[in-house]
Amino acid sequence: MAYTFQVTVDSATPHALADWWADALGWEVEPSDEAFIRRMVAEGRAGEDDTTTHRGTLVWKAGAAIRHPEGLERAPRVLFQRVPEPKTVKNRVHLDVRTGSDDFRAVVERLLAKGATFLHEGRQGPYAWTTLADPEGNELCVSE
Repeated sequence: MAYTFQVTVDSATPHALADWWADALGWEVEPSDEAFIRRMVAEGRAGEDDTTTHRGTLVWKAGAAIRHPEGLERAPRVLFQRVPEPKTVKNRVHLDVRTGSDDFRAVVERLLAKGATFLHEGRQGPYAWTTLADPEGNELCVSE
């Protein structure tokens, strides 16, 4: 049997990082179901301390997710989950962002302007990439 998956990224500020990645990839932040959250709190299944407000919307404090605008059939969902500890070492898994027909150097410059950090450039045969870190230090590579 073949399985599906989502990619989960630990984060200190999951909603802000989901916003950053949605913009970086041209994806969408999954909308919050405020009525559901309020019902869970009213029924005692969650507490007020499990929620927060992000950009004027009631959300679960524990995380936020993004998805490809064409749906989960196009690409896996990415979940940003809140964790108390900061990132301390190099990621063992990272996303490779392929820009297709867009100029990958222009994408790198745009991400740097939005808070990414330049780490290094790489090349193997005809392939070139730039390795960056997102605002919380998670590595990503950008290539054609």
